[in-house]
Amino acid sequence: MTGSTAPTASAASASSGSGSSAGVLVLAGTPIGDVSDAPPRLAKELEAADVIAAEDTRRLRRLTQALGVFTTGRVVSYFEGNESARTPELVEALEGGARVLLVTDAGMPSVSDPGYRLVAAAVEKDLKITAVPGPSAVLTALALSGLPVDRFCFEGFLPRKAGERLGKLREVADERRTLVYFEAPHRLDDTLAAMAEVFGEGRRAAVCRELTKTYEEVKRGPLKELAEWAAEGVRGEITVVVEGAPEAGPAELDADELVRRVQVREEAGERRKEAIAAVAAEAGLPKREVFDAVVAAKNAARTQGGGAGEGKGAS
Repeated sequence: MTGSTAPTASAASASSGSGSSAGVLVLAGTPIGDVSDAPPRLAKELEAADVIAAEDTRRLRRLTQALGVFTTGRVVSYFEGNESARTPELVEALEGGARVLLVTDAGMPSVSDPGYRLVAAAVEKDLKITAVPGPSAVLTALALSGLPVDRFCFEGFLPRKAGERLGKLREVADERRTLVYFEAPHRLDDTLAAMAEVFGEGRRAAVCRELTKTYEEVKRGPLKELAEWAAEGVRGEITVVVEGAPEAGPAELDADELVRRVQVREEAGERRKEAIAAVAAEAGLPKREVFDAVVAAKNAARTQGGGAGEGKGAS
């Protein structure tokens, strides 16, 4: 169908009216809830675009109606399922002079949403790229969380499978920056329980639900309490903000904690030697002290195992 393909190079050049040899890719932020949060430039870009690539064309239609915008550009779908196949078509349109506007369902394109492939392809072709800054669930949740905001890292969605999810959490168990995640409401209780297991039940967090919408809610507390709350059922768009790992000096880390930290790093794929060196650096201790703690724990486990075996043999 012609309505679902990008315009040819010659058509794009004619429609852009710029006379330049190449067009421009515009990444536009859209409201995460309240439509009145839409940046004023969004309406102008929607009207000026030769091609509008939308994650959901139906949501785009509702957005333009709410903003009172009339679009003349060709509208194409651009979502996870067709992102790879459609990217070359959009690049071709850009090379032909088109102004291509990329919008997702909510927030900024590329942030846990379609867009990265198109941006990377445009960069490779040395095409012009600009952005219309807009609402962000990541920054909004971070600001509302009440947790430190001076340094943070965005981790996106965790894996759906329990084992893979635990593995990803263990990778950042000692991360001191505030962590921000997206999560589906039906997996929230399992995710919070996994966080409590890996990060510690007392680690502070905030669950931000339906941001800027009618039923906006921010639930703050220790991970254990939040997991129990979420087990009752939660609805809506979810962003989870988790406090970073506390800084710990040598006096605060006993042998068991040193061994645990080494094990976390080993489970994340580090070799034991590197894991010991890293934990020693974090704790401000000699590597030998951490090594001795690991060896002692290993010997204790072996002794307990041997004792159990001897007991069975004797019986």
